[in-house]
Amino acid sequence: MSSYPNSIHAVSLAKTPIPQIIGRSPAIKDLCALIERIAATDSSVLITGATGTGKELVARAIHARSARSHAPFVDINCSAIPDTLFEAELFGHERGTFTGAHETRRGLFEKAAGGTIFFDEVDMLNLHTQAKLLRVLQEKQLRRVGGRTNIVVDVRIIAATNRDLQAAVAKGLFRADLFFRLRVVPLRVPELCERVEDIPLLVEYFLQRHAESRSEAPRRFSPEALRALMRYSWPGNVRELENAIEYALAIGEKMELSVDDLPTHVLTSARRASDEVDGTEMDELLLGSLPLSEVERRYILFVLKRQQGNQIKAAAVLGIDRRTLYRKLKRYGPLSDLDEWRNDESGVK
Repeated sequence: MSSYPNSIHAVSLAKTPIPQIIGRSPAIKDLCALIERIAATDSSVLITGATGTGKELVARAIHARSARSHAPFVDINCSAIPDTLFEAELFGHERGTFTGAHETRRGLFEKAAGGTIFFDEVDMLNLHTQAKLLRVLQEKQLRRVGGRTNIVVDVRIIAATNRDLQAAVAKGLFRADLFFRLRVVPLRVPELCERVEDIPLLVEYFLQRHAESRSEAPRRFSPEALRALMRYSWPGNVRELENAIEYALAIGEKMELSVDDLPTHVLTSARRASDEVDGTEMDELLLGSLPLSEVERRYILFVLKRQQGNQIKAAAVLGIDRRTLYRKLKRYGPLSDLDEWRNDESGVK
């Protein structure tokens, strides 16, 4: 039986046409293809996805592949700027407008001239600021706080949120007209639990990056530790995975990192999930030479079989919600395939 790290030929094989995005899963391939198409346009983009999925990375990738790549990419964390200062930060201000305004200052829109503005956590904007932003997007010009002349705006808008903006619109917390202005092109970043086959590739990438930053040989995870990483549901997504790897590297003393080097909550959850499946069969499935997309497919069908086809229970074991499981089943085929992985002579026995 081959070791799991040896089934990863090189991190370069995990890289997509967008170097910062690691993975070979169908979800990541679809995401990268969409990024390439979106980059060729100048439309506003609304990126949605859970915390830690890499929404800013996607926004930067769009900018880097666009005709605006020569100009600035200005990122704004909408939750980090106080409401009282947001307008001045965004649009700038004239000298003497308020206490402390000792000189005229350009706002972020002007600093991003010809480039892209990225509004992260756009759902955190209050309704007053939303109205101001909408007007700039509609008229493509702004006026500094305390100013009397209009300034032409030439920027592309990309916004991101981890919340349901349509629900916020329904509750009166977000303007419908701004929502539709931002969501000309919607783009959803998949959660890590939707692309479990990418986890080993991401692990290898983070291990190599850590080694290169310290000019040392890369360390590795034991097969048992890798299985634990594969079985955890990663609610914090790629960011949580990266943090878990950093933790293991910090406390691990050997070149091969063991399960004892993993964060306790990751190990506990992974062991609970492993109780639902047979260890020998899963060793063969996870440590074999199958393509990683096939590993995910067979694992999902395996768990479904163990749960007698109950999708709610299977989703709980897999650490994903039922809608995510439904999307995967639609991609992988009907439930009649539950026994296929056992009967396929070319597959795992």
